[in-house]
This record gives sequence, C-alpha cells and structure tokens, in this order.
Amino acid sequence: METTNENKDLQAKAGDYDASNIQALEGLEAVRKRPGMYIGSTDSKGLHHLVWEVIDNSIDEHLAGYCDLIETTIHTDNSITVRDNGRGIPTGMHEKLQKSALEVVLTVLHAGGKFDKNTYKVSGGLHGVGVSCVNALSDYLRAEVHREGKVFEQEYSKGIPQTTVSVIGESGRTGTTITFRPDATIFEATEYKYDILAARMREMAFLNKGIRMTLTDERETGPDGQYKTEEFHSEGGLVEFLEYIDNSKHRITESPIQVSASADDVVVDVAFQYNSSYSENVYSFVNNINTREGGTHVNGFRMAVTRLLRQYGEEKDLFKKIKVKPSAEDFREGLSAIVSVKVPEPQFKGQTKGELGNAEVTGIVSRIVGEAMGHFLEENPKEARKIVEKVVLAATAREAARKAREMVQRKNVLTGSGLPGKLADCSSKDPAESELFLVEGDSAGGTAKQGRDRVFQAILPLRGKILNVEKALEHKIYENEEIKNIFTALGVSITEDENGERRLNLEKLRYHKIVIMCDADVDGSHITTLILTFFFRYMHDLVKQGYVYIASPPLYQVKGTKGQFRYCWNEIERKQAQEELARGGNPDSVKVQRYKGLGEMNAEQLWETTMDPTRRFLRLVNIEDAREADRVFSMLMGDEVPPRRAFIEANAKYAKVDA
Repeated sequence: METTNENKDLQAKAGDYDASNIQALEGLEAVRKRPGMYIGSTDSKGLHHLVWEVIDNSIDEHLAGYCDLIETTIHTDNSITVRDNGRGIPTGMHEKLQKSALEVVLTVLHAGGKFDKNTYKVSGGLHGVGVSCVNALSDYLRAEVHREGKVFEQEYSKGIPQTTVSVIGESGRTGTTITFRPDATIFEATEYKYDILAARMREMAFLNKGIRMTLTDERETGPDGQYKTEEFHSEGGLVEFLEYIDNSKHRITESPIQVSASADDVVVDVAFQYNSSYSENVYSFVNNINTREGGTHVNGFRMAVTRLLRQYGEEKDLFKKIKVKPSAEDFREGLSAIVSVKVPEPQFKGQTKGELGNAEVTGIVSRIVGEAMGHFLEENPKEARKIVEKVVLAATAREAARKAREMVQRKNVLTGSGLPGKLADCSSKDPAESELFLVEGDSAGGTAKQGRDRVFQAILPLRGKILNVEKALEHKIYENEEIKNIFTALGVSITEDENGERRLNLEKLRYHKIVIMCDADVDGSHITTLILTFFFRYMHDLVKQGYVYIASPPLYQVKGTKGQFRYCWNEIERKQAQEELARGGNPDSVKVQRYKGLGEMNAEQLWETTMDPTRRFLRLVNIEDAREADRVFSMLMGDEVPPRRAFIEANAKYAKVDA
C-alpha cells in the first residue's frame, strides 16, 4: 500500500502511543482451561467471537481517528487474517515486564491501550482480554506490525511465543495484521460461516460512517477464478442501516428521525421510524458492540418516545376515541430503531457485553432523544398524527387481543385439560423428555400417530396453511383455530402486566422439543415458514431456549434389483446410492422413489427416517442474528412485493424444479 499524506500525518500524531501506554493487569493462565468465561462458548458462536475480538481492536483504532480500512480474509484451512491501517500495536520494550509491548498485548490478560484514557476515549474491546484470548485459543497466531518505518513479526502457538519480536523489513505505512487458526482441540466447530462474518461487517460499516471493510473467502472462487469478495461501506450511517433492515416494511413516516448529540462525554446516535407492522424492533449498540439484551441506553430511548408521544396525543386530544389508556407497548408497535451510544467507561454484564448497565446513560439518552422527538412532532404535524393514530390502533387491538386470549384460556379451564381434540398426546408427563410434532395435514398426521413412540411423542395435525401472522392483527391470531390449538397443546399463554407489557409464560410448557414436520415440497416449505414466522413473532422465547426444531424427511428412497434400499436426503446421496446399488450394472435399473409428501410414506418408514431419535435428522431453529431474522421474515411474509422478488431472484440457484 502506498504511503499517503494522511498516513504521514497519522504517524506524526501517533507519537503519544508507545510501550508506556500498555498497562498489564494480570496473566493468561485460565483462558485455555475455561474458554467459555472469556468468549461465551466453544461452539460456532465462540469461534466467530474470536474474529470479533480482533476486528474490535481495529475498530477502536478507527474510533480514535487512525484507521479507515479493515480487510478480513478466510483462508482455505479456516484460519483468519485481519489487516488494518491503524497505528500498529506498539513494539517497544515494556518498562515493567521487560518484554516487547506487542508480546504483552498478545500474552497477558487485561493488557492493552484500552485502560489508558489518553489512548482510547471509547473502546469496544473494553475488558482488554480480546486478542490475548484469541492467541491463547489458537494453535497458530502470527502478528505483523507496520510501524516506525519497519515491519515487525512474532509467531505464537496456543498463546506461547515461538519466536521473539523481530524486524523483517521496512514499510512506508502503518497498521497491524493478525493471522490466527483456532485450536481444533478446544472448539466444537472450526468452519467459519461467510454469511455470519459478512452480516457483522455490514453492521459495523453502518455504525462507523466512512470506514471500509472487506471480506474475502479463499474457500470459494467465482467463474472468473477470483476469490469471493465483498466490500462494506456506508456514508449515510444509521439512516442507511435503518433503511436496510426496514426495506420490506411500509413506513408511515416519510423519512427516519435522526438524532446525533453528546452530553457528559457520552455520544448518542439514534435513527428511528414507524412502519405498518405490529412489532417493535430496536437494535442497540455500545461502542460498536451489539447489546442484544438492551440496557440503560434502550430504556432511555423508549422512555423518551413514549413520554413525548403520550404528551402530544393528550394535548391534541387524540386518545378520546379509545376506552383504554395506551400502554408503553402500544407506543412502540411498528417502531424500528437503531440506538448507538459511545460511552467512555461502559459497565457491561459479562465479557460478551449483552447489556449496558450505566445508570447515567438512561437520562442522557432520554433527554437527547426527547428534544429531537419534540422538534419532529412540532414541525411534522401530519406525520405526528399518523404515528398517534398507529398508537390508538395498537391500543384498540391490544384490548381485543386480551379478550381473545382470555376467551381461549377460559375455554381451557371450563373443558378441563383444554387440549385440542386432534392432539394425540404422549403418556409421559415430563416436559424434558416429551416431544410435540406439528404435522402438515390430517393424512400425514394419521401416519405419524401410527408410527410414533406413544410414550414421549405427541402429534398435532395442522389443517392447511396457518394464518400469516405477519399481516394479521393480534386478536385475529388468537381467533385462528390452528394457532389456538398450538397454544393449548403446548400449555403456554401470553400474560400482560399493569404496563401492558406482554410476555410468553412457559411455566406450564408441556414439551421441551417442538418439531415442525411438513412435506419436502414447495407447499411444505411455505407452511414451515408460516409456522416459523408465528414462533418468531409470538413464541420467541421457545426459539431462544432451543425448544423448536424442523424435521428432515428424506427426499428419495433408492431400491436395488435385489430388494435392498436406501433413503437419501439430497441429490448427492441419491446419485451415490444409485451407483452403489447398481454394483457396476446399469444405474437405470435401480428404482428411485421421490417423496413429495409425508403421506407417501407408511408409518414404519416415517418412524425410521424422520421420528426415530437414533436415526433422524432434526435441525435446531437458532436465531443468531435477530435483526437479520426480522428483516427476512418481514420480507418473505410481508406486503411489499419488490424486496421478496429480489430475494427469490438472488437465491434462485438454491431452488430446483422436479420434472
């Protein structure tokens, strides 16, 4: 990379960032023994968390004003390289530990410039355990630093230096390159998922206007022989982010409301708007870290929106038509928002930083958002009225939904168990061992009832396609017979507190494994998506706790000439089975049966392929990215056609047509 005037200026400014800025707090001994304490888990989430820890360091350089390019590469052996054009990790001698500051950063827990307020005003990698943990949990790591006109290098294995810090060349640029290969003896999964990395980088580009992030996958090449590469860059920031996640929803405000201000060293950036959907979607970040559980910054935002809208509606006498007082939840229906704050010393719950705890941030965000919201309502009376009308509709629908829920629950009490007549229950009363199969159609349901193990497997046939909850008012959902049957069979209910906040009550959940079992055709896939949309919107906690699965019935049965047969779940297995069963003969002599529906199997076949715990394939429904899941469900099941058409065209390569 050529040295630019800007880079020269940055090198001149970097004089106050040297070995003396690196503060060591404690050692690295426990990381390999208890990795979950530092990166959350050793499954796929933990594996990807390693990348976030390295990238967070580069993002911190960007926040400090020294980095505008981060390049990430997935190599063929699933090792990762992250390269930035920041100042470069200091390599001078650490006065206290008498070793290179680079080695200190990479081998000592809680060591880094994050603890020096003069080095980083705000930081995502606050705890300072990031890159040292990556080093400890990698069987190989190489650090290359371009700094002070030189190129420095050091290699490690499982956190132990294999070489000293040495100069291997000269350089006219600055920056750090980290290459690491996760230790396969520690991680349950070692394959990096391109889509997961891309989603996070897209998110980071939106949150940091002007930065360029690239992702290259050397495991996949295109027709031109080039590696798969994508660049993420945003000049619009949070507004572009909001438009991206809301692109399939019909918005009722002309443009997003944008807030950018600071108070007491806390920087607040917010973009929000209202759409015609029935759910709230608030995504929050602290120092670029996704706070999935929210926290005080989200509380402050919600308080401001509710307070200003309630005040506006009362002043304009817009609530006179409804008999119930709008709840806080009514003011948030159809609200989409990105709430991003930069806090000098954030207090997180745990290393994975899921929730912000700084009490002072609530008031700061509430005040800043409240002022912006007040100006918006005054200057845009037509849109303000539309929003309040949406709140009135939400309050009316909530009351109707409450009555509908009470009707369902009252019916259950009056009829005893209240279980649906179509439910073939299991004999076990232990939820931990009990399974409920939601089966498409009465015919397949009958086959499943014959083939199941009655001790722990229950069957609930669903007639036709259930209601598309993405387009329905909530009270209509509870009036739908199939959805009522799902609620009553599961034993769950939705409760509402005095503030109108609703939650799913799982105290009487009767099954800890809920399996969606539909035909392996286009209609079956559509029904599966309808059921998943319902669970995502109204039974999210079941998904979150890992109770929802999708069954995988085979696509083919391949029979040989001598009566032997094999089940196949994809085209590759089918071709292999045909070749093996033909035994050198004509593959055409092998009979292939394509299962277009569960009803084409007999009870024994359905049991041994799809329901037998020792042989079946179940896919756990796991929402790793709630924001992206919300966008996809809205796009697939909502009213807006163009985004859905674009999605289908982009993913047409995954669809196959049977002759």
